[in-house]
Amino acid sequence: MRRLDTRDADFERDVRALTAWEPALDAAVNETVAAIIAAVDTRGDAALLEYTAQFDGLVVAQAAELEVSPQRIAAACAAVDATQREALEYAAARVRAYHEHQLQGSWQFEDEDGNLLGQRVTPIDRAGLYVPGGKASYPSSVLMTAVPAKVAGVPEVIMAVPAPGGELNELVLVAAHIAGVDRVFTMGGAQAVAALACGTETVPAVDKIVGPGNIYVATAKRQVFGRVGIDMEAGPSEILVICDGSTDPDWVAMDLFSQAEHDENAQALLLCPDAQYLDAVQASIDRLLPQMERAEIIGASLAGRGAMILTRDLDDAVALSNRLAPEHLELSVAQPEALLDKVRQAGAIFVGRYTSEALGDYCAGPSHVLPTSRTARFCSPLGVYDFQKRSSLIQCSERGVRELGAAASVLARGESLTAHARSAEMRLANED
Repeated sequence: MRRLDTRDADFERDVRALTAWEPALDAAVNETVAAIIAAVDTRGDAALLEYTAQFDGLVVAQAAELEVSPQRIAAACAAVDATQREALEYAAARVRAYHEHQLQGSWQFEDEDGNLLGQRVTPIDRAGLYVPGGKASYPSSVLMTAVPAKVAGVPEVIMAVPAPGGELNELVLVAAHIAGVDRVFTMGGAQAVAALACGTETVPAVDKIVGPGNIYVATAKRQVFGRVGIDMEAGPSEILVICDGSTDPDWVAMDLFSQAEHDENAQALLLCPDAQYLDAVQASIDRLLPQMERAEIIGASLAGRGAMILTRDLDDAVALSNRLAPEHLELSVAQPEALLDKVRQAGAIFVGRYTSEALGDYCAGPSHVLPTSRTARFCSPLGVYDFQKRSSLIQCSERGVRELGAAASVLARGESLTAHARSAEMRLANED
């Protein structure tokens, strides 16, 4: 891994270059995705089948064959290893318990003139979940997207998961059953996003699409936003570890690996004020990396976008972390609570030496769908609130219309919107 030092004259330039990530702006990708969306929008199932054959290598005669039957899902549940099923059920229960705390209720109040004001909270009608299925399969992502949707009260949850060459991960199907997914389609990439957004003869159009994916999925979500809602534009996974130099360096090395193994563009950063400790972590990396099944991917990630950064002190490390707004932030220090109050921007914060980021990926409780690429400055983790809508509630009393109508009339005429003003004034004229 490369070494940087916050005291170096070129540090600002180097850290900007290291953390820059805007692949969704790639013109060729945008053009390809736009063509796919247009084709699925106009030709429906026919286009979906063509792209599924082209990109996923899955050839079927009709689009109905893309839907996974309840019998197929039941067979997966019956065949899965009991230990794995129990782990999924345990994780789902924790995710459900956490997200039940996020539920928002409707409310209203009456002012002194008898006007009723409030807010109605209702779930969206139909949610679309995208679950990656390319370089790896992620049953955990099923739980982290479907469970919050069901806790929010979404009546119908549709899942899209690619099945390259017809191969479908059994645990993904089991997770879908446990999480309460209503329908599962074996389709991936931009064509899956297009089908969920536009609807086809077979795939129902949804109101919101959530879940991570590759550059084509992210670009497609960006392009269909407005027709449907999206959770966020997710980039490669990120981890930033702040360490005081006392955590076992093997632990930290493995935490960095845990995100680097997602793909070559994932980013793993270690911030520490102790140069000798950075040497120790590098030694752990060199020793442990050959033991990893995904060593090639991890190595490429660490070499291409990873870094160990020597900071002046822990406060300097937190200040840099706030600027980078990482997806996952580990506070691997003796007194993490002292630093926690200073953290303003991070997708998820893992507090203390014993809290590895991997726990959050699987079973801690919060959704692991998190803002990346510095979007934690203005985005939040996926949650129940992503599947709920809020409607303002206004009811004016006969008494209350006097003040409200008079004020609205003055403000409307100030904006030269006469119809607005007269709409309010007419009700004043009808007062007893």
